[in-house]
Amino acid sequence: MNTPDPYTILGVARGASEKDIKSAYRKLAKELHPDRNKDNPNAAERFSQVTNAYDLLSDKDKRAQFDRGEIDADGNPANPFAGMGGGGGFRPNGGQHGFRAEDFQGFGNDQVDLGDIFEGLFGGRGPRGGGNPFGGAQQHRPPPRKGADIAYKLRVPFVDAATLKTQRITLSDGKTVDLKLPKGVETGTQMRLKGKGEQGPGGAGDGLVTIAIDRHKLYRRDGDDVRFDLPITLDEAVNGGKVRVPTVDGPVMMTIKPGTHGGTVLRLKGKGFTRKNGTRGDQLVTLEIQLPDNLDELAKRLEGWKDTSDPRSKLGV
Repeated sequence: MNTPDPYTILGVARGASEKDIKSAYRKLAKELHPDRNKDNPNAAERFSQVTNAYDLLSDKDKRAQFDRGEIDADGNPANPFAGMGGGGGFRPNGGQHGFRAEDFQGFGNDQVDLGDIFEGLFGGRGPRGGGNPFGGAQQHRPPPRKGADIAYKLRVPFVDAATLKTQRITLSDGKTVDLKLPKGVETGTQMRLKGKGEQGPGGAGDGLVTIAIDRHKLYRRDGDDVRFDLPITLDEAVNGGKVRVPTVDGPVMMTIKPGTHGGTVLRLKGKGFTRKNGTRGDQLVTLEIQLPDNLDELAKRLEGWKDTSDPRSKLGV
């Protein structure tokens, strides 16, 4: 059975841009990933089809060859006999029924033996013996296929993903490889390891590494930004001051203005995830005012004082 058209598999038009093709692939890869479709046995096959389609269309040379009809959806030559005539045989001098004796005039003074010519061309399977002159050892065969790809899943700690820390993965043969995470990495990102798949007659396949970024107990990802909730004391909120804040790159000092409200969001530039263009997102710090565990001292200091403001007046209640 022929492999479906890669454009059809990805659901894009033949004139689709590289960006559209990549966007369609990433969307389908997330939907069909085996980890998200454990109860759907067909998902793994569709996931493989989508990956193979993207591999072909993301390669400019292969895509151009496919569009010209030179290779099929599997990357194999589409028609090994293209250019040899539509009728399956040679037609010199416009002949309609194969070779003619007059087509070989000028080879010498002696009578030309067509059988000898066909023997030289096709190993003795010419008109004398009948049959197909292409049916012997000279028949075209597609190039040997490479071995199958091997899929890997790599769990990456949150902070390592944000800072693009090199990761080590153990392959099926027991060897280890150090992977440099790509800019813009996210859960579902795939990395291809050339020649790290199964061996085949045409060489080894590839290793396909799918990234899964772990959750963090303190940080949350918001696009390219990192969100973090920072508890502060009532004294720090009222009087302001400098506080120490953890980030994915290590702790930094941050200034709180006097009279800061709870829920205020402060921005630490360049402390988020690395984008594909090399720039980084920010860390968004939400301030949470916490009262002391023992309120006795605070109650004494506030004795006789009452806040007469109405913080809910704008809510209409």
